[in-house]
Amino acid sequence: MKKELTERQVERRNAIKETLKSMIAPVIFLAIIGAIVFAVVTFQNAEVPPEIIEPNAYTEIEGPVVIENDSLKLTMDPETTQFELLVKSSGKVWKSVPDGSEDDTIALPEEKAKLQSTLVMSYNTEAGLETTYDSYNYSVKNKIYEVIPGDDQIEVKYSLGKVQKEFVIPPVCTEEDYEKWTSAMSKEGLNIVGEYYKKYDINNLGKKDNKDELLANYPIIETNVIYVLRTSTKDNVKKTLQNYFEEAGYTYEQYLADKELDLSETVSDSPIFNINVIYRLEGDELVVEVPLKELEYKSDYPIYTITVLPFFGAGSKDDQGFMMVPEGGGAIINFNNGKTTQNSYYANVYGWDMCLSRKALVHNTRASFGVFGVSQGDDSFICVLEDGKSYASVQADISGKNNSYNFVNAVYSICQREQYEVADIANSEIYKYVEELPDENLTQRYKFVDSGSYVDMAKGYGSYLQNKYGDYMTLNTDTEAPVEVEILGAVDKVKQIVGVPVSRPLPLTTYAEAQGILEDLNSQGFNNMSVKMSGWCNGGVSQKLLKDVDLVGGLGGKKDLTALSDYATAQGINLYLNGVTQYEYNSTILDGFFSYRDAAKFINKERAELYQYSAVTYAQREGAKSYYLLHTELAGQMADNLANAAAGYGAGISFEDDGKDLAADYYIKKPYSREAVLKLQVARFQTINDNGQKMMVNMGNDYAVPYANMVTNMDLRGNDYTILDECIPFYQLAIHGYVDYTGYPLNICGDDVQQLLYSAEYGAGLSFTVMKESSFALQKTLYTEYYGSDYDAWRDRMVEYYTRYNNELGHVFNQEMVDHQNITGTLSVTTYADGTKVYVNYDFEDATADGQTIPARDYLVVRS
Repeated sequence: MKKELTERQVERRNAIKETLKSMIAPVIFLAIIGAIVFAVVTFQNAEVPPEIIEPNAYTEIEGPVVIENDSLKLTMDPETTQFELLVKSSGKVWKSVPDGSEDDTIALPEEKAKLQSTLVMSYNTEAGLETTYDSYNYSVKNKIYEVIPGDDQIEVKYSLGKVQKEFVIPPVCTEEDYEKWTSAMSKEGLNIVGEYYKKYDINNLGKKDNKDELLANYPIIETNVIYVLRTSTKDNVKKTLQNYFEEAGYTYEQYLADKELDLSETVSDSPIFNINVIYRLEGDELVVEVPLKELEYKSDYPIYTITVLPFFGAGSKDDQGFMMVPEGGGAIINFNNGKTTQNSYYANVYGWDMCLSRKALVHNTRASFGVFGVSQGDDSFICVLEDGKSYASVQADISGKNNSYNFVNAVYSICQREQYEVADIANSEIYKYVEELPDENLTQRYKFVDSGSYVDMAKGYGSYLQNKYGDYMTLNTDTEAPVEVEILGAVDKVKQIVGVPVSRPLPLTTYAEAQGILEDLNSQGFNNMSVKMSGWCNGGVSQKLLKDVDLVGGLGGKKDLTALSDYATAQGINLYLNGVTQYEYNSTILDGFFSYRDAAKFINKERAELYQYSAVTYAQREGAKSYYLLHTELAGQMADNLANAAAGYGAGISFEDDGKDLAADYYIKKPYSREAVLKLQVARFQTINDNGQKMMVNMGNDYAVPYANMVTNMDLRGNDYTILDECIPFYQLAIHGYVDYTGYPLNICGDDVQQLLYSAEYGAGLSFTVMKESSFALQKTLYTEYYGSDYDAWRDRMVEYYTRYNNELGHVFNQEMVDHQNITGTLSVTTYADGTKVYVNYDFEDATADGQTIPARDYLVVRS
């Protein structure tokens, strides 16, 4: 019996052990959960030190602050930070803010304050609400700025915000001093002052008084009885108290001494922003700079935009002049043109940053060069955006809308943002902002011209480019008109394979057929020819990732492509192999693409997945595949792979996107700002140029042009915004003769005659896109834009267009463009260095000018 009992006990013990063992994992799991919960609660309850932005202290400066050299004299009023700039060569005085703006009868009070400001900024909140501050209302009037004169520069340290007004009353004082001041007051004053000061005695504290806190805030309480101004005291009461203390003989010096007794930190909920602006004279140019690293703001109120000198050179409703904006090759907005019902002008420099998501696309704005200008009478200036220009947008407007002035400026996006998808848990929108700004500057360079002509303004820009880029900007030696021919190798098309839809390359022009096209065109006098071979590798035009460069099998082998390149070299034809380096299309893990690793990241840490948009609904196009923006470093590797592959075939490199698209990358481990990516592209272009490899780019952003041998698809005219009065070849006046460029391909642009006339007016070469296959081959594909590319159908017209163009204009492409005039709204004349004039008539009727008859919808070349 005893033995049985022992066995039962053993069994029971074993059962208990097993039970305890089975409970170990759940207990550990619960302990971990508990630790996490404890850590989260502790973290949430931990006191986060308040962010304190100290406003700048105002220092009074007697008289104006002046910096001067042989060319310019800048005179600043330290009471307003407004200034005048004297151009000594002409005597013209340019003003930072327009005269009479404080009395503008159109402007509302807030707009008047902007007109008197040299700086305007906006900030955002987590919910995306935007608020605008100007330097006049929120800094100058509050006396929270500092002017620091220098030998050749002036620095203005602005603090912008709603600061607490300063009243000359003691925030804290000893009992002895308190009785001294109150004894000199009237009975009424004594009673009122007594209501708003509280007495503290360390030896006789109330139940709610916190001794440790009082000692920390007012150390003098340890040895003295003190009186402290109640924190709830309103400004109107403080004003009354100030009067009583002033009558009692209380001075500002005593106030400063009493402030030293108060160590409590009063953190205001109102945001304060510190922005430093540096004005510097460099020869005959004014340089304005804002260091981004010196910007100070609370993380809850990120700076969204900054505009420096928003109304510099603004014209009044009585002034004659115009503004130049970088739309297409350039455009003019005349002062007071009366188009007050039209939208103001706005364009993103270098277009949209593709690392910022969007759900719809109505209209893309872009400027290929960061320059704007103002002309008044016989004087003008251009403002060249330098450092930070990739964050800029150019905006302009006329008088009669919000105010009585005509102005143009650059607004910079500072803290970019991305919306979080929180629709299921919150009704409001939540935004994520860039957490840290790069160590970069915003720099604007004002170049002054002793002429009111846009031609002379453009020549000033040309001189700037030549000085900046040196040997990279030299006149070419063309003796014939440049022509660019894009040959389509392959596109992708969905085919049924064993009943399964699969995307496969569709050959359009083999390498051998491409050589045949070149032989044919060469025999027809296409001597100054640049050939872009597109869709030649990695699946076709919508190219897969370029980790490995694989030829499209249906186009031929390496020997065929080498033969094409050898033929082009022998005939003096510039062959460029085109490629996509910033994006992936149709790539999978088998192609070496893993989106979680290789895609760039939005600010909200999501992968940079991009979409095509409908021209009808503006929403994402149904059925169209998405694609990804590549991580910056991977995109750089793809560019190098493309350059090496092209060099291996003895060809030049053609970038489909570098030099046109510019995107940041907010990859958390290694982010790249948009400006940093710009510098990486420039370094790559320079290396390619230095290595002697020819380079072709699309559209031609200004930072790419000096290194390119050919720019294609340049947007010559831009958009026909109603607020614009004239289109002008401002950009082309600066670069013609230094780099070859073309407009859109004549045969697929929609209106070949119109594009031909644009090319003649803007001094562009001609461009065509061709394929050997017929247009029917593109049925049931997504490449309808190439329907007009059938070489056999277009061959004779190509020869006709180019032969005449080359015969009449071929001699001007090694010359500078020296003049341009819009004679009427449909008739223009462009003049070259040797005196050649090119008249272009856009009208449907003949026109006459300078004794010449220009046929309808045609151009006329007159050689001197």
